[in-house]
This record gives sequence, structure tokens and C-alpha cells, in this order.
Amino acid sequence: MIVHDLASFVKNTSFNDLSKEATEQLKIRLLDSLGTAIGAIEGPPMRHIRKMLDNFGGTKQSTLIGGGKTTPDRAALYNSGLVRYLDFNDSYLAKGETCHPSDNIGAILSAGETTNLSGKGFLTALGVAYQVQCRLSDEAPVRDKGFDHTTQGSYAVAAGASKAMGLDEDKTANAISIAGTALNALRVTRTGALSNWKGLAYPHTAFGGTHATMLAKYGITGPPAVFEGNKGFMDSIAGEFSIDWENEGLERVTDTIIKKYNAEIHSQSSIEGMIELKEKHGITANEVDKVEIDIFDVAYHIIGGGEEGDKTIVRTKEEADHSLQYMVSAALLDGQVMPEQYDRSRIEADDIQSLLKKIEVFPKQEYTDRFPDEMPTTLTLYLKNGKTHSIKKCDYEGFHTRPMSWHTIINKFEGLTEPYTTKESRNKIIDMVQEFEQHSVPDLMQLLTKVKLES
Repeated sequence: MIVHDLASFVKNTSFNDLSKEATEQLKIRLLDSLGTAIGAIEGPPMRHIRKMLDNFGGTKQSTLIGGGKTTPDRAALYNSGLVRYLDFNDSYLAKGETCHPSDNIGAILSAGETTNLSGKGFLTALGVAYQVQCRLSDEAPVRDKGFDHTTQGSYAVAAGASKAMGLDEDKTANAISIAGTALNALRVTRTGALSNWKGLAYPHTAFGGTHATMLAKYGITGPPAVFEGNKGFMDSIAGEFSIDWENEGLERVTDTIIKKYNAEIHSQSSIEGMIELKEKHGITANEVDKVEIDIFDVAYHIIGGGEEGDKTIVRTKEEADHSLQYMVSAALLDGQVMPEQYDRSRIEADDIQSLLKKIEVFPKQEYTDRFPDEMPTTLTLYLKNGKTHSIKKCDYEGFHTRPMSWHTIINKFEGLTEPYTTKESRNKIIDMVQEFEQHSVPDLMQLLTKVKLES
């Protein structure tokens, strides 16, 4: 059975299977994700979920960022929601799928705290989750079939949580099969009028995948033919595919990319290009008559107004950070795209609502052929005085061709977390993550209790 091949891979991997580069990149993504999590601590949906968890209570096994404890699955929901809410965490680009592998961090921290997981153990479990999600995205994309990328994430969460909990091969297989059977999500999450669920779909998968792992730990079994069986994943959704799990490594993290701007991943090169045009030519929005963006088809369909809806209708944060027109407008008007660009007052302002309607997005086959090895885009600004300015981009700072350094990641972490932490606590988190092999999950979670929540 395929699920047992996968479970064997999960069970038999060790910290020694991680290269030095993969280990470093996992730690960079951990710090990046903790920054996005702490920066989201006052997000309205996160405050609602925190209130719900406080009302529910639960056995105090896993720490909530900002203090307090609850059950591992509920902690996975909340902490994963924090990582995801700002839509500022990492991404992986496959030809037919885009996912955010750091979405697994909250679940693995929550599961790992129950077993006093070492830093080496955490990095290994996280490497497993990255590998599983990215390889399934490569070989079994589901977006064009109407399913969300969190569908592959169900297998990744269960694999990572099983590794963190130290389950044997049989129980790992059951955890993966339960999660994979139960957590097939619809792509309507990210089409049309977007809701809070856009940012909470994977946290719910983290909750469900962690819960499935706990069920398996206590002896519950799942469908052994979850992949290849009658009405299984292949038959019902993905179609036939093959991954040789026996020969998989833990290096896929090195192909993931980090966001420079607080914006949907496929917009990053266009945003950087607009800011470069603005700075080079001193262009203001009042001078612009029209903007044309040529881009690869995935970006066109997801954020440009293709298959997933009109992106000039922007009323909420969720719609704004999935509208290329809005994000590029913010870049021109404000010279940046950060969390403050998604304040309701900024979204509703006349200047940005007027400018975004002047932006047209077109798919370009040449660029589609170059994706995902590149993130190509051309921006052309037509000014009211008859002049035009244009820029071509093939990547951005944070893409795998121009990876971010520790210095850049630390600056991003500092900027996101400064309102909710002291300088001392920030330094302690940074130092611990950089040397996480020498620490443990409980050590890190203790530091994360120091994050300040407003009353």
C-alpha cells in the first residue's frame, strides 16, 4: 500500500538526512513564520478564535502563542492560524499547484510539545512535512480539479505530526490515511468573494491532521488504500501518479520561496517591479492613465481576474491580498505592501480604488512556459502626458534564485513583532531559532508565551 511506503519514509528519516543547507533553510523559515505569527496576534479572526478556545478550555498540553495552553489539535488550529493570517509566509511553486509549507509549523510545534521534542527532532519532522506537501504538489496537483491545496496538506500535517509524536509505522499510516480521507477541501475557498476562510483553511487542516494523528496514536485505523483504492485520492481527485518514497530525501525546503512583500506569492515580482519603476522615475498615481501587466497564467487566473473572479472588486483584506490590481496599486501609491496596506481604511480609500481599476492583466504564453523556474512579469505604465515606462522581471528578492539572507529575515521578523514583544524577547527567539539544534520545542514555546496580547 502506498500509505505504508509513505509511513516508512516518515518513520525512517532522521536529522542526519538533512543537509546543512536544508537545516539552515528550515530554521530561516521557522523564524520567518514566527514573525508572521506574532505580527498577526491582533488580527480580528485570530481574536475570535482565541476567544473560542478560551471558552472551550481543554487539557493544557500545548502552548498558544501569546500564552495559555489547550489540547494539541486546538493549539495547532490557533498557532497555524497566526502563521497564515497575514498571508506573509513562504510558498512552494509547482507547475499545477501552489502551497505554503510553513503552514505545517503550528501543528508540529503543538504535537512536538507533547513529547518534549528536541530541536533536531522538530527540524526533522518539519523537513518531512515540507517534503510530503511539496512532492504531492509536484505529482498530484488538484487545483484545476476544483480542490484546494490544503488537500495535499492533510497528508503533510499527519506525516509531520506523526514524526513529532514518535508514532510507529502502522500508526503513522493510519494517521495519514485518516487525514487524507477526511480533509479534501474545495477551491471555492479562494475564488469569488473571499472570506476569513481563505486564511483559515489550512489552520483547519492543521487541526484535523493533528486530531487524526492523535486518533491513530490511540489505536484508530484509517482506510489503508487511501491513495490507490476504489474511490481513493487517485480515483476520485488526483488521477494516477507515482512517488518513490523509499528514495525521497528532505531537501525540498531549499526550493521553497519567501515573501518580500505582504502579498500573494505570484505578485511578488510585479510588486518589486512597480516599486522600482516608482523609485527610478518618480512616478505618482495621479500621472497614470493605464497600467498593463503581462504575466504567467497561474498569476492571471488566481490574482489577475482570470478563472477565479473579478479582482477589481476589493472590499476586504482577503480580497485585497489576492488582487494583483490592488497590490500593485498599493506599491505605486505607498511604496510598499505590508500589513498596514490591508487596513480597512486603506482598502476603502478613493485613491487606491480608482487606481486599481486602471490596471489590466494579461496572460502571456512565453511567461507561462518559464514558470515556475522563474516568476516573469512585464509592467507597462501609460502616463497621461503620453509617456510610457516599462520594466521586466524574472524573480524577486526571496525567490530561490535570489534567496533571503538571515539579515533580511531578521529585519522582517523585527518589523512584524516589534509592537508585541520586547527587544530582549525578540533577541532570545532569534538566537534560539538560529541554534535550534541545541534547544527543544518546549524551550521555544516558553519564549512565545511572552508575546503581548492587548486586553
